Amino acid sequence: MACVTETPQPSVMYVVVVAVYFIMLLFLSVEKTAAASIKIEEQEHDRVKSLPGQPPVGFKQYAGYVTVNETHGRALFYWFFEATSEPQNKPLLLWLNGGPGCSSIGFGAAEELGPFFPKKNNRELKFNKHTWNKAANLLFLESPVGVGFSYTNTSSNIPQLGDTNTARDSHIFLVNWFKRFPQFRDNEFYIAGESYAGHYVPQLAELIFDDNKKASKEDHLNLKGFIIGNALLDDETDQKGMIDYAWGHAVISDQLYNNLTKCNFSNAHLSDDCNNALIKYFKVYNIIDMYSLYAPTCNENGTNARNFHGSPVRGTRPHLFSNFKEWHKMPAGYDPCASDYTEVYMNRPDVQHALHANVTNIPYPWTHCSNNITFWSDAPTSILPIIKKLVSGGLRVWVYSGDTDGRIPVTSTRYTLNKLGLKTIQEWTPWYTNNKQVGGWTIEYDGLMFVTIRGAGHQVPTFKPREALQLIKHFLTNKKLPSQAF
Repeated sequence: MACVTETPQPSVMYVVVVAVYFIMLLFLSVEKTAAASIKIEEQEHDRVKSLPGQPPVGFKQYAGYVTVNETHGRALFYWFFEATSEPQNKPLLLWLNGGPGCSSIGFGAAEELGPFFPKKNNRELKFNKHTWNKAANLLFLESPVGVGFSYTNTSSNIPQLGDTNTARDSHIFLVNWFKRFPQFRDNEFYIAGESYAGHYVPQLAELIFDDNKKASKEDHLNLKGFIIGNALLDDETDQKGMIDYAWGHAVISDQLYNNLTKCNFSNAHLSDDCNNALIKYFKVYNIIDMYSLYAPTCNENGTNARNFHGSPVRGTRPHLFSNFKEWHKMPAGYDPCASDYTEVYMNRPDVQHALHANVTNIPYPWTHCSNNITFWSDAPTSILPIIKKLVSGGLRVWVYSGDTDGRIPVTSTRYTLNKLGLKTIQEWTPWYTNNKQVGGWTIEYDGLMFVTIRGAGHQVPTFKPREALQLIKHFLTNKKLPSQAF
């Protein structure tokens, strides 16, 4: 008799388990597809098809709000430009301006390193051929709330602003922004900024650095380093460097310099003689531009159009010098009236509509620097401990300085970096531009590169756009600037 072998039948339980497994896979696939669809919708909602008066370009741009605190109704405004080529392979660079209380869109995007600059006629934008999105995907953030188009629905948030709140909200913004733009999550990420961003950038980098150690894969940020220019870093050396620089550049007399050198600026209260000497010192910068000693001032209609932005912000660093209103004067720029053009353009309703900005009808006009921020709750006297920590942690750190800036001069930065006590790897060396001119000098420390830009004021990309683009390209690729003409 032939032997018949029966094929064993799967148990009912096995069938059920397999069915559930495949249903779960299908559910997860649908869920991921739905999530991806939501992200695409969010991106498209923020897509800026074209701005009024904008020249045609081949890259995409986005702008809008990211909520950082739903309970208080805090939302930060951003403007993002994809790289001009291969955005998927280029790093992402976040740019922050300082103040505190000044707009990264008003200065950084519209007058320094973004692709579009408002023109004098207030109707058109001109393309910046040295835009930094030739080197990176470029993200500008108006921070903290109360600056530019960024807002809070809780008025008590404004008096509580300070370094800590600013860093925390900026970090939350980034985590949420990457959720909206997940295609850039794996790109190398860097932070850049100038002036009071000498506080903002290292503090935000430290927060990310520490959080990355415990963050989920979704919240992990691929931070590789940061670069800061003409940066406020240390009270003692920033103040001393300002006085020494002014004397060395024939801005103040020998007598006034000698009087100032007798003052102890680490004291909370100055003597009458020292206070009067400082008044005379700052008075000079009512007639020349502190931010660029050799640049003209704006004299349209017979008056200097570059005024102070509101009242001094109490509580900022350095505590002593920031009590003088001249410390808070706005920079003028290569075109000393450029900020006037920007302010008119950014307040146009059609421009705000195109940027998805001012959706809550903020009850005040857009300005470069906020008049609402009059108090700063916290700011350390020195950022050097943070820089030391992050250098030791392996982040790439570059510091640069335009050498005609009297606000946070190259003298201050050199004093400051000397306090770090880092080993010198390569001494003071000239670097060259692609037209065979000396662009400035570099000194390489163990873990930190310092670069000067010859002939540049406080806003280096404004005064030396070609050199600034060369600088950021070398920073992002971790290459030294050329020490020989080529």
